[in-house]
This record gives sequence, structure tokens and C-alpha cells, in this order.
Amino acid sequence: MPAPIPFAGGSLDRLGERRSEAALVAETLADPRTRAVVVGDRGVLVDGPVELTGPDPWALSGDGPQLRAALVPLDGRTLVGAADDDGAPLLLGVDAEGTAIYVAEALEDDELADLRAAAAVLAPEHSGLLAYASTMRHWHRAHRFCGQCGQPNVSGDAGHVRRCPESHEVHPRTDPVVIMLVTDGRDRVLLGRQPAWPPDRWSSLAGFVEPGESLETAVAREVAEEAGVLVGNVRYVATQPWPFPASLMIGCEAEYLSGDAHVVDTELEAVRWFTREEIAAASAGEADAALLLPPSIAIARHLLDRWLAG
Repeated sequence: MPAPIPFAGGSLDRLGERRSEAALVAETLADPRTRAVVVGDRGVLVDGPVELTGPDPWALSGDGPQLRAALVPLDGRTLVGAADDDGAPLLLGVDAEGTAIYVAEALEDDELADLRAAAAVLAPEHSGLLAYASTMRHWHRAHRFCGQCGQPNVSGDAGHVRRCPESHEVHPRTDPVVIMLVTDGRDRVLLGRQPAWPPDRWSSLAGFVEPGESLETAVAREVAEEAGVLVGNVRYVATQPWPFPASLMIGCEAEYLSGDAHVVDTELEAVRWFTREEIAAASAGEADAALLLPPSIAIARHLLDRWLAG
């Protein structure tokens, strides 16, 4: 059966009921056990090397030893959120041992790993932790100013709200994206490819959910807009947090109804049907399989592996 989905393994107690308590940050900062994960523009800090074997940053398999997020002492570190004037540093939560985890900005000499590449070799709970930290850091940086009055926002509630002097508040948000495996009832799946991808890579169709749409409507619309076919019987499968920068991938299956598959959306260069035999050969790494499947970290691969497994 498919492996656990990367980025979906977060296990912290996020302390949602305590974030507004003024003493929470003071208590955890004073605890010598408190640690921080490190995130920067260049990536994240992990406890071992992440070595790419080629030009594709998605190419790692995840078959080797699992890495963990590096948890560093707070001394000498700038915490996300604390850079605001009187801003609250971003507290992610506490782990199973009761250790509080903050997010620190990377230092110049930190040897950071690309989060996409690292995800394939991170333990599931640590890929989830770093996805959470990376997404929250992006949110803080993208909401430095109030969208209503333009004044500077200040981090509050242990880093989970930003407020301006007029008391306007903004809370973290994530963008929903549907990603769907379209099947035709005859052991075929419909895949597309983008021109920027490595040669022979194909993947499931996907797109953002628009305002006022149900997930079922978004799936049908995106497939029609990208591949020119109609689908029905949309079924939810699984979700994956996607911290590039802040999306939630909503994995679905859908059944083909009618239409000839062809490129409609110019973001794609091709769409076509693949047989179960072709997908199985590519999954097994057979040398003559002229098809490169999505990488192990993507929910698109989870959908295909699940379909192959029946």
C-alpha cells in the first residue's frame, strides 16, 4: 500500500487554547529544554546531509535512513515574530516530551537543506514539523502590514495572529488545491505534463479551489479547463499540507464521463491516457518505461500507488 504522505505527519500539541495567555511565551522561553527549528530562504536545518543524485530536486527515494529536523537552543537566534516591535515569537507547540518548539531564522553559516529534497528522507513527523514551521514563517513575512489600513502588524497570541494599531487582525490561512486522478473504468488514468518538468514526467491534474466552489465542482471544472473532458463521481482520498508556500493539496479520484482528452490550459504541454501496465512498469523502475512518475513526496504519487494497489 502507499507510504505515509510527506508533510502530513505533524504531531505537536499546538496549545490552541493557551495561545492568548500572556504567560505562555514567558514560561516556555524560560524553560532550558525549549528548542527551535531553523528555517531560512535557502531551506531548513536537518540533522544530516541531504545529497541530490542529479539535477532534479525531487529525485530522492526515501529508502535510506530517516533524518530529523535539527532542534537548536534559542541562544543567539532570532525567533520568527520577535523581530516586530514587542512582537510575540512564534511558538509551534510542545512535543510528546513536553518540549516547547519555536521557529528561528537561519544564520549565515547554517547548512540548510532544500525542503522538497529533504522531505523524502525525513521522518514523517519531522517533515510535518518543518512544513508547519516553513508555512508559518512565510505567513509572518507576507503579512507585515495591515491589508485594511496599511499600518505595521505585530505578532501576537504566541505568533498565531498579527494585529495593527487599529486592532485589525489577520490569522494564518492556507490555499486549498484539488489534485485528482481521473480514471476511465478500463484500467487507464489521465495525466498531464508541464513544460518545465524533467523529460517524460507526468502527473495528476490539479488546480486551486475558487471562491464559492465545492471540492466536487472544482475537480470537474479543473479537469474540463485543463484536459477538455467531463468527469463525475468525485471521491475524496487524502490531503497533504504543501508548504510551497502555503497550500493544502486535496487528493481526489474522479471518473471519466465524456470528451476527447486534449490540452486546453496553456500551462500544460500535453495530456494523455496511460494504462495500468504503463504505470506499473514506471513504478517498478523498468528501464524501457518511457514515463517518469511524480516523486515520492507528492500526493500525486500517493494517488497513483493507491490506484495500482487496487
